[in-house]
Amino acid sequence: METKLLILAGLGNSGEKHWQSYWLRKFESSSKLIHTNWEQPILEDWLSNLTEAISKIDSPTILVAHSLAVSMVLHWAEANNNSNIIGALLVAPADVDSQDQTPETIWNFSPMPTKKLKFPSVVVTSANDPYISPIKAEYFAKMWGSDFINIGKKGHINSDSNLEFWEEGQLILEQLITKIDIG
Repeated sequence: METKLLILAGLGNSGEKHWQSYWLRKFESSSKLIHTNWEQPILEDWLSNLTEAISKIDSPTILVAHSLAVSMVLHWAEANNNSNIIGALLVAPADVDSQDQTPETIWNFSPMPTKKLKFPSVVVTSANDPYISPIKAEYFAKMWGSDFINIGKKGHINSDSNLEFWEEGQLILEQLITKIDIG
């Protein structure tokens, strides 16, 4: 059975030039979680949407989260489990605990959960992400039991990074799928 991808965008959604939008078009087995409020997110609302979407999943699925959505995934995993969620690609987590690095609109996602995930995962960060330091991203990866990859200076790994189909990210995803299949 083919592994599906559930694309989880962060604050403001992922625009047409975001790698998540490219992946959504490329991978027929992908779908995207849609929120009603992308600009003033409320953790409880986002968690409710995610919980409902995951409850309808009936095949092996990898969560592909960017930025604020990484925090949403960790909050969900802290209180929930679903055997169809087989892994997570956690890209450019926003440090919701840092008032210096993140806008006030997302502070309701704090504190960032640090419980180990029940499924394989990879945290991907950038050396110059304005919303988290590489040291903090690596700390979170360690706490979550995730593999950790710093891809160099790619900003927030978003539309401004001009990654298009983000081939490097696709290779990281393939490595995660291989690890899951072996495990």
